[in-house]
Amino acid sequence: EPALERAVFAALTVLVMGYPCAVGISAPLSIVRGAGEAADKGVLMRTGEAFQALRKVNKVVFDKTGTLTEGRPAVRSLYSVDGDDNALLALAAAVEAASEHPLGRAVVEAALERNVDFPEIADFQAQSGRGVTAHVDGTQVLVGSPRFAEASGVEMTSVADAVEADEAQGHTVIVVARDGTLLGTIALGDALRPDAADTIASLQSMGIRTALLTGDNERTARHIAQQAGIDEVHAGVLPEQKADQLRTMQQSQRVAMVGDGINDAPALMQADVGIAMGGGTDIAIDAADIIILNSRVDAVVTAIHISRWGYRKMLQNVSLAFLFNGIGIPLASTGLIYPVWAMVAMAASVTAIFINSLWQRPALFFDTVASVNN
Repeated sequence: EPALERAVFAALTVLVMGYPCAVGISAPLSIVRGAGEAADKGVLMRTGEAFQALRKVNKVVFDKTGTLTEGRPAVRSLYSVDGDDNALLALAAAVEAASEHPLGRAVVEAALERNVDFPEIADFQAQSGRGVTAHVDGTQVLVGSPRFAEASGVEMTSVADAVEADEAQGHTVIVVARDGTLLGTIALGDALRPDAADTIASLQSMGIRTALLTGDNERTARHIAQQAGIDEVHAGVLPEQKADQLRTMQQSQRVAMVGDGINDAPALMQADVGIAMGGGTDIAIDAADIIILNSRVDAVVTAIHISRWGYRKMLQNVSLAFLFNGIGIPLASTGLIYPVWAMVAMAASVTAIFINSLWQRPALFFDTVASVNN
């Protein structure tokens, strides 16, 4: 009977129109396109959650050494109590040779350039965020921050003014002491990345607050922050305290952390989005959600732009999918549309979502279609 035929056609057409293919690919396709775009620009999005969470971030916290700075510190000045700078440098380099910290590597490189011989060491110990100790010829040698030296009982009065002057220039000062007796100080400097100031300005223009979180001293941190254009500075923060500091910030803000060192790993995991520099340590990279492969700090801005673009594209895709289904299903239920035309409509909806997602990248569009057909 005609009524039965029309009912069958209506049922088949509704089934075809209601097929959720367009809805199902709308969100993943926008994420895949965004992740591909980010990878082309040197940003690796490790998870879809990070891709979506980054757009909500309203505060970006930066580590200093290796993140805002180039991570290639060099010895700027030496002060030896007995006047023998080479002996001071040799002793410090011998202890720092077993350290993975960039400052330690800089001391070793300076010693190698001067062709000084390193004494043998034993019982090496690293105090995270403070310094290192080791035994040389039966005596304990300490190489670390002034705060670490003072806490270990080293008298710092004679070099207090020199340390303050070096730190005011943005240098990081490490102290060398043997058996609690001060031997001298070494000042190291690290240049600000060329794109750091522009990156901070771009983030602030986007309405995103910025902060510097470092274990370095207050004067050095303020000097670097001023050069970069950062107002909020948290200096002298130990590695185990960085995650706590971020946790406090997260009570009122969504926070992204940018770092590169072992000391940054807990903070990278605690942040809403952890971003690691590609040239950083393996531990930091493993702890991060996003990796900047080209080690350019302005890639943080690129990643945020792509995350926001991807979310807008996802909303457009979902709207297109529901528009097709919302119009097509009621029309299909009348029985006035043959199933074959419903198939054409659904194919058109999927094609429209593909075009919308891959717009301005025709090669990517055709490669995707080819991979689907295969």
